[in-house]
Amino acid sequence: MAALSGKTCVITGGAGSLGIATAKLFHAEGANLVLVDLDMTALRDAAEAAFGTALDNVLLVAADVSDEADAARYIREAVDRFGAISVVFSNAGNFGVVAPITEYPSDVFASVLHVHVHGAFLAAKYAVPHMDKGGSIIITSSVAGTRGDPGVYGYITAKHAQTGLMRCLSKELAPKGIRVNSINPGPIDNSFQKNVEIGLGEEIGQDGTEFFDSIIPMGRHGTPDEIAQSVLYLASDQSAFTTGITLMVDGGMSS
Repeated sequence: MAALSGKTCVITGGAGSLGIATAKLFHAEGANLVLVDLDMTALRDAAEAAFGTALDNVLLVAADVSDEADAARYIREAVDRFGAISVVFSNAGNFGVVAPITEYPSDVFASVLHVHVHGAFLAAKYAVPHMDKGGSIIITSSVAGTRGDPGVYGYITAKHAQTGLMRCLSKELAPKGIRVNSINPGPIDNSFQKNVEIGLGEEIGQDGTEFFDSIIPMGRHGTPDEIAQSVLYLASDQSAFTTGITLMVDGGMSS
């Protein structure tokens, strides 16, 4: 039987490379999908590229995950369409900038924390009442949530904060049979990471991509499809006794 047969899975950041790679994998495993992103045009384009016109069990919702009314709405639309929610993959994120502390914009710092941390908090707040025993919440953190780098104040702080949120949720929801974990990728070969590396490279005075490859023991970036396989593990019953962990999928970078 498919690992997610008949289960409803909500994926925020659904138009991004990791979101759509995970959506394709979940779809192949029998899931009903609710894909959420800020830009409906980008979301529709990504979904059509992934699934063509086979969207009968795919709901697309444009929403700002950090806005409470929007968060309540996308969960409500998911429940209205498919019923109980089995999986929430809180994957939406923004990067901000790379800058010295004296020059880092305060509004950018606040925005990055609002999307990553408040967005994940709201996803859980509104989804949990509609989740049954065996459900899974997965938060996309990062290897950045285990380290520090100069100038990456918003993103790295947010990724550390998500770990605290995940651990609190895992303790509260374990008696209800709902698992909560974070997926912590290393650098991924996608446009999001390229933008990170451009900014970091300017700050450290060397090519950002080469810098990361030099500190990853496996010597390369991961792919969205590789990370999605680990998300599937946390979403499915294969991880039935796994909660409260940070699953590092980083080519050994954090070891």
